[in-house]
Amino acid sequence: MPVFRSGAGRAPGWCELTAFEVVALGPGDRRRFEREASRERVVVGSGTVRFGGAGPEEVAATGAVVDRPPGDVWEVEAIEPATLVRLGGRWGDETGGCGLFSVRPSTAPADHGDPVPYGKETDFDSHFHDCDEYWIVLEGRGVAVSEGLPYEVGPGDCVATGMGHHHDFPKVDRPVRAVYFETTLGGAKRRGHLWEHTHGPAAPRRDRI
Repeated sequence: MPVFRSGAGRAPGWCELTAFEVVALGPGDRRRFEREASRERVVVGSGTVRFGGAGPEEVAATGAVVDRPPGDVWEVEAIEPATLVRLGGRWGDETGGCGLFSVRPSTAPADHGDPVPYGKETDFDSHFHDCDEYWIVLEGRGVAVSEGLPYEVGPGDCVATGMGHHHDFPKVDRPVRAVYFETTLGGAKRRGHLWEHTHGPAAPRRDRI
C-alpha cells in the first residue's frame, strides 16, 4: 500500500523516505530536534522560521527546502506562525525536485499527461519519474492514483510512488496543498514529469509497490 502516515516504521520497506513529521509552530515557538536519519531535510510549508544548532543560522520562508547538516541536535524558532515538514531517510546525493504543490478542481480539465481510464476533475497530469516520489498532504482532501489504484487522502497522508510507476491527482473535494519530494534519480536520470507519449515507455520498478 503506497499511503502511510507519520511515525517510525510505517513506510514500506523499499522507501528512501523512511519517516516524516508535520510540525506546527506558533510565533516565538522553539523546537529542538535530535537527528534520527542519515539524511534530513525540512520543507517550510508556511510561515517564516529561523534554523540554528547544527550548521549556520538560517532564516527560511514558505516553500524553502533546507537540508540539515550532520549533527546531533538542530533547532528551529518560528518568527511567525509556521508549518514545517521534516523528512528523514536514506536518499542519495543526486535527487529530483522538492517543494510545495497545489491541486484544485477544474471546470474544464486540461490533461497533458498520459491517457487514463478514469474521470478527471483537475488539470493534474498522469506521469512517472526516474526516481521515487512522495506527496505529503498538508491541507484539503481528494483522490490520488498510484500504480493504477485510487486512494482517498487528506492531511497527514503520504503517497509513495516508486520509480517508473504512474501517479495522478484526478479529484479533490477540497483544494489540496502538499509537499512533493523526488528522491534518488535512477535509470536515465531525467528530471521532472515524464509521459510515455513524449519520453517513451515507463519502466516501473516491480520491487517498489
